[in-house]
Amino acid sequence: MTKKSLRNFRIILWALVAVVALGATALYVIQPPSRPLGVTGQEFALNSSRGGAFTQADLRGTPSLVFFGFTFCPDVCPTTLAETTALRSELGLTDDDLRIIFVSVDPERDTLDMVKSYVEGFDPSIIGLVGSSLEQTENAKKAFGVFSEKVESEPGDPYYLVNHTALTFLIKADGTFQGTISYEESHDTALAKVKRLVQG
Repeated sequence: MTKKSLRNFRIILWALVAVVALGATALYVIQPPSRPLGVTGQEFALNSSRGGAFTQADLRGTPSLVFFGFTFCPDVCPTTLAETTALRSELGLTDDDLRIIFVSVDPERDTLDMVKSYVEGFDPSIIGLVGSSLEQTENAKKAFGVFSEKVESEPGDPYYLVNHTALTFLIKADGTFQGTISYEESHDTALAKVKRLVQG
């Protein structure tokens, strides 16, 4: 191959590289990579207090505050549910503007009826979710990166507690993760986070 033809070959090769790069950029702009729903993208399906199943796809449509807990929880869970409903009320929002979702980490004791009664005691619009099995619950926990463990004073203790992640997850209307509110976080900070979530 002569020097001239080698130069022409390199020009053609670089031109092809440029065309491919431009095409990839255009594809990214027109159709950007999809982001996982929830936090990790793990699929899940739980029974809903509203009836039927609730999956990761159902996170789309309305901004949501998602909290994991259990109905026998003595402090963190009732405090968090009371605070989230108060934040929504303070901002003048309804469940059409912002959903509050409670996910049980204790499917061994928490039946769907128990969860429904529990959450509706704080606000009738709160959605309660519970798995039919430990596997379903584990999938939901993985979807949000949540940890929980049973704490028994002795084997078979019916009054056991459950240590669990005490974060409220902020999920945008497109079903993707925006951030968290920590347990006992400053009221003003939490209020500002919820306001940003709803405003998009």
